[in-house]
Amino acid sequence: MSEVGYRWSMTAVGEPLVRSEFNPFPPAAGEVVVEVAGCGVCHTDLGYYYDGVRFNHPAPLALGHEISGRVVAAGAGAEEWQGKAVLIPAVIPCGTCDLCLSGHGTICRQQLMPGNDIQGGFASHIKVPARGLCPVDEKKLTAAGFELADISVVADAVTTPYQAVVQAEVAKGDLAIVIGIGGVGSYAVQVANAFGATVIAIDVDQAKLDNMAKYGAALTINSREVQGKDLKKAIQAFVKEKGLPATCWKIFECSGTTPGQDTAFGLLTFGATLSVVGFTMNKIELRLSNLMAFHARALGNWGCLTELYPAALDLVLDKRIALAPFIEKHPLDQINEVFAEAHAHKLTRRAILVPKK
Repeated sequence: MSEVGYRWSMTAVGEPLVRSEFNPFPPAAGEVVVEVAGCGVCHTDLGYYYDGVRFNHPAPLALGHEISGRVVAAGAGAEEWQGKAVLIPAVIPCGTCDLCLSGHGTICRQQLMPGNDIQGGFASHIKVPARGLCPVDEKKLTAAGFELADISVVADAVTTPYQAVVQAEVAKGDLAIVIGIGGVGSYAVQVANAFGATVIAIDVDQAKLDNMAKYGAALTINSREVQGKDLKKAIQAFVKEKGLPATCWKIFECSGTTPGQDTAFGLLTFGATLSVVGFTMNKIELRLSNLMAFHARALGNWGCLTELYPAALDLVLDKRIALAPFIEKHPLDQINEVFAEAHAHKLTRRAILVPKK
C-alpha cells in the first residue's frame, strides 16, 4: 500500500487550489482511511472558496464533503469496515452526546464536516471517524449501472433534501413546492415525489424546468415570468384544478438566493411548512408575523442524520430517483477549471471530481 496520497487545498479566498502530497496512514483507533472514488462539488464549497464563508480548519484545507470511496485501512475498533465501499456523511456526529442521543445528530457540537472541520474529499484519500459511515451494496450499485464515484453526491445533494422532506413530514397527497432546482433542488423534487407528494418546481432557468418535468415535477413555473402575487395565484389555480390541498403546503427553498428566499416566504399559507435548505450570506427583509398569522412553521436543515443515509441511498439504487442525468465526472486535477465553471454557472450538471488511480 502506497503511503503517499495527495490533496488539492485552498490557501486563501479565490487563490488557485494547490496540489500537495501527504501520508494518510495509519488511521487511529475508531478511524478509517478511505480511498476516494469521487467527490461532488457543492455550492457550499464555492461559498468557502469565492465568498469567504468561514470554515473551521485552518488553511490550507482540502474542501469537499460529498464523498464515496473504499476503506483501505481501519484502526482498532473499526476493522469491520476494511475493504468496504462507503459513503462518508457530510456531517459526522460524535454519536454519544445528549444531542446525538436525542436524535439531533446534525447539530452535534462535536460534529466533524469534511472540508470544514477536517481535511475534505478533494483528495486521493481521506481519514475520517468510522462512526456514521454508510455501507454501499456493490451488487445493487452494479445492477443499477453506477460506479462508486457516481453516488458521491448522495452524501449531500440527495441526503440533505431527503432529510428536509422527512422533517417536513411530506406524505402522499401533499403539495410540495421546490424553489431552485439546481444540484440540491433537483433531488428535492424527486424525493418529495417519491414520498407521494405532487410537486411544483420553480426556477429562473427554463431548460432546468423543462428537464424536471421529466423527473417528478407536475408543474413548472419560471419565476422570471411569473412573480409575487401572480405566482401564488398560479399555484392556487393549479391546486384547485387538481383537487390538491389549499393549505399545509410543504415549501422547500433550495436556491440559496435572496429572490428564492423572498419567493418561498411569500408562498406561505395556512399550516404551511417552510424548509430552508439552500444557503446564502445575503439578508432579506420579511414580516415574521406571517408565520403567526398562518400558524405556519419554518425549519432549518443542516446536513442529514447518518441513520437516514441508507434509505436515501436505496432511493437511488432502486431507481426511484434519477441520478445519472444530473451528474458529470471530471478528473480531480482539473479542480481549478471546474470550480471556475461551476461559479460561472456554466455547468448544467453537478460535477464529481475523480482522483487519478
